[in-house]
Amino acid sequence: MSREWAARFDYPFADDGDLARVMQYVRSVVGDSGLKHELSRRLSAIGPPDFTAPGEIHSSIAGFPIPVFLTTNYDDFLVRALRGSGKEPSAAICPWHEGVPYDRNLFERGAGIRPDANRPMVYHLHGSTSLPSSMVLTEDDYIDFLVHLTTARAQNNRHVIPPIILDALANRPLLLLGYTLQEWTFRVLFHGLIRRYPAIRRRRHVSVQLTPENENVKPGAALRAKEYLDRYFDGWEVSIFWGTPRQFCAELDERMGKRS
Repeated sequence: MSREWAARFDYPFADDGDLARVMQYVRSVVGDSGLKHELSRRLSAIGPPDFTAPGEIHSSIAGFPIPVFLTTNYDDFLVRALRGSGKEPSAAICPWHEGVPYDRNLFERGAGIRPDANRPMVYHLHGSTSLPSSMVLTEDDYIDFLVHLTTARAQNNRHVIPPIILDALANRPLLLLGYTLQEWTFRVLFHGLIRRYPAIRRRRHVSVQLTPENENVKPGAALRAKEYLDRYFDGWEVSIFWGTPRQFCAELDERMGKRS
């Protein structure tokens, strides 16, 4: 999709697979009018995956007793998968700018919101197609988001991460699915959240990392690249599973005896 938009608007740079940078350029050409709404319509038209397929990511993790999910996807597939697993999920969108509705009940401790394994919370950190203006899409969006995320104080009495999410980050092991170290989404997530809370280092976490791509690694250097990333993440108490989220979920399902 990124390359399609790059071709459509004659993107002049070589990194046409970087959606944030492509959309930054597109916005400079067409402005803000309708850009996120159009992308939201395109994504919504794709439709959900086959939740019954072996190793399907959403349904695989939906089957585990997890009370809090933090997603950077814009879609509602995880909520659908949780409902398909007989659960009653609630969803919320991160109010990273003034245009996103702010639910004060979600951000007040003791407000009665208590996610559990049967009634989990899905928190859309980077927005949702249900509210296109909430989508963290361009490079400027990522920078603005990171600034709001990492400031210690609330902006205009509006917090960005609710207490139930902060508690999960501080007290539970994390599973990071399908990011690469170089991409904007992971850099914001890692530097903005994980590195901000020292308590996260007190437990072991797992990151499902895509193998370094050929165009990003010198010939014959793939092994050294993986060794470097293993060392880098190990310093943050993160173990790496090298592969795609689907491969991870298929192996996890097999080990847990969920599917034959």
